Amino acid sequence: MSTILLDVEALQVAYGDIQVVWSADLQVREGTTTALIGSNGAGKSTLLRALSGLLHPIGGHIRMSGRDLTGASPQNFVEQGIAHVPEGRRLFTGLSVHDNLMLGAYRRKDGKQAIRADIEKMYALFPRLAERRNQDATTMSGGEQQMCAIARGLMASPRLLLIDELSLGLAPAVVDQLVLTLQQVRAAGTSLLVVEQDVGIALEMADHVYIMDQGRTVRHGPAETIAADPSILSAYIGT
Repeated sequence: MSTILLDVEALQVAYGDIQVVWSADLQVREGTTTALIGSNGAGKSTLLRALSGLLHPIGGHIRMSGRDLTGASPQNFVEQGIAHVPEGRRLFTGLSVHDNLMLGAYRRKDGKQAIRADIEKMYALFPRLAERRNQDATTMSGGEQQMCAIARGLMASPRLLLIDELSLGLAPAVVDQLVLTLQQVRAAGTSLLVVEQDVGIALEMADHVYIMDQGRTVRHGPAETIAADPSILSAYIGT
């Protein structure tokens, strides 16, 4: 069994006086895709924001390869190998595709040659971005913007990529292509933690699935086990 990369224990997260995550326990193993599913308002996006340092937990622990990152800055999370693809893409308006990708590498210290090589890898992984490298990234289609957001995250050279709502607002054919591309990303050595509203997509791409409800992780297991449970399918897919 692969080693634990990310270990989240009894995490609690709040926005000021409003607590959203009450008790989240989650692990991501090296070389795997882990999915986090649950209804709207369950706390999934809030949890991901805490796992990238954008929110400071009020309780519990976040460990990356055994190192405690609880309360660390976003820069520390990036330096320890975690990159976040936020819901809604959040590309920089007025900047080209190429410049958006370059900003993903802003904390890297391995030199311009390595960064240029990875830019070309991103263009090979997402050929559509190569065609639009000089275009304002925010003027592309939703699918192309999601490709750019994922590529920007990968430009940080992460060991773990967090993706919030991969399929939101995208055509099924585009989502299928993104899933295939992310399988390549994982095969190349980057582990994935994906928040996904479409449970069918989550079950398709994940090795392990966590279910979040009312701010708590309430169940987890191998994707095939979760997919075979009729009570879960009824609650989250409506079958």
